Amino acid sequence: MIDVDIAERRGAFRLDVKFAADAPIVGLFGRSGAGKTTIVNAIAGIGNPSRGTIRVNGHVLFDAARGIDLPPERRRIGYVFQDGLLFPHLDVEANLLYGQRRRAASERVIADERVVELLGLQALLRRKPATLSGGEKQRVAIGRALLAQPRILLMDEPLAALDVARRHEILSYVERLRDELAIPIVYVSHAVDEITRLADVVVVLAEGKTVAVGRAGDVLGRLDLPAATGADEAGAIIEARVLRHDAERLLSTLAFDGGELHVPRIASAVGERVRARILARDVALALRRPIDISILNILVGIVTAIGEQSDAIVDVQVGVGAALVNARLTRHSVRELDIRVGRDVFVLVKAVALDQRTFGHAEISA
Repeated sequence: MIDVDIAERRGAFRLDVKFAADAPIVGLFGRSGAGKTTIVNAIAGIGNPSRGTIRVNGHVLFDAARGIDLPPERRRIGYVFQDGLLFPHLDVEANLLYGQRRRAASERVIADERVVELLGLQALLRRKPATLSGGEKQRVAIGRALLAQPRILLMDEPLAALDVARRHEILSYVERLRDELAIPIVYVSHAVDEITRLADVVVVLAEGKTVAVGRAGDVLGRLDLPAATGADEAGAIIEARVLRHDAERLLSTLAFDGGELHVPRIASAVGERVRARILARDVALALRRPIDISILNILVGIVTAIGEQSDAIVDVQVGVGAALVNARLTRHSVRELDIRVGRDVFVLVKAVALDQRTFGHAEISA
C-alpha cells in the first residue's frame, strides 16, 4: 500500500498531489513536466515536500506535521533511473551486491541467486558495465535495486533510452518480478503502452496535480482526460484471456466479457491473461451488422457516453459487455447516424489495429 499526500514548490512549479493505491504496480502517468519524477524523488527521500505525508506498507516515511522525514538510507527504497547509473569500475556481480551489503542479514529476504535467475544475469556476472547493452544495464540496475531489500521499487522512465526490442525485453522482466516477488512497484512513464501493459492502478498527473486515480482500464478509457493522456493516444483497455491460437490463419483469439477479439498471433499461452489497447481512432461504428467486410472484429454494444462536440472530432464510448470501447468519429458521422446515449451499435475493430505492444502477462482481476 502506498499513500501519498504532499505539496512541494520548485521555482514556478508547484506540486500538490494526493493518491492511495494498493496494487502490485502503480503507474504514474502524464506528460513531461507533470510532476512524476518529483513524486518519486519525494518518496525516495531526495525531494523536499513542504507539507503532507508519505506512507509505504504502513511505514511512515514523511510526515511534515509530526516532524518525520526519514533519510533515504532508512527508507528502504529501490530506485531505478533512466540511466542505470552502474559503477563502471565494478563488474556486474559487484554492482548487484553493492546495496545488499548495507542491509543486516535479518533484512535480506530477497536472495541474490533468485534475482540473478529472474533477470537472466548469470552470463553477465563477470562483465563490466561498459561491455553491456542498454537493456542489460537496466536489468543489472533493477537487480541492484532489488538486492537492497527495498520495501518498494521506484522505476522512473526506465525504458526511455532503449529501443523497441529492448523495451519489450525489460517489460517482460518487470512482469516476472511483479508475479514472483511481493514488492510493490511505482512505475513512471509517459508511454501509454508501458502503463497499459504493467500498471494495475494508474495515477494521471497534469501540471503538478492529480487528475485521475483508478484501475488502468477505467482511467485510460475516460473521455474527459485527452489533455492529460494525449489526444492521439485516446482509447480503451480490454482485459481478456487467450482463448486459442489458429496456426493456419496465424491468429489468436482473446475472450473477454463482451465477446471475442481476433488479433495477429501473439506469444502468450492459452489461458493467459492479457491486456489489449484499442485506440479510438481505430474503431468504427455501424447501425447494422456489416457483411462482406475484411474487418474481423464486429462486436455488439450500446453507447454509454459522448465526448465534447466543439470541433469536427467526437469521441464516443460504447459498452461492450462489462468492457468499454472508445470510437473516434467525425461530428458529421455522429449526426448522420444519430449516435446518442443508449443507442445499440456494432463496434468494428480491425485485427491489425490492436496494439501489439501491450500484450503480455497481466495481473487482471477475474
